[in-house]
Amino acid sequence: MCPFCFWSWGFWPWNWGGGVIMMIFWAVILVVLFAFLFRWLGGERHEKTEGRTSSRRALEILKERFARGEITEEEYERMKRRIQDE
Repeated sequence: MCPFCFWSWGFWPWNWGGGVIMMIFWAVILVVLFAFLFRWLGGERHEKTEGRTSSRRALEILKERFARGEITEEEYERMKRRIQDE
């Protein structure tokens, strides 16, 4: 006699009803896991677009551009004031 066969002999939690519930449970777990991994691996693409985080990142980019010589000091100061005012 199969030691694992008694699960399918009509014992309700492991029969059709329980099987469907377990499939839904695992589907929800997988969706949550993939959503978490997507956000975690996404990095800066999922950074907040409002508030201090985006302003801080904008200032970092502005400083990098100024350090590379892409913008003048006047442009740097004008853009910095604009970012800090928002």
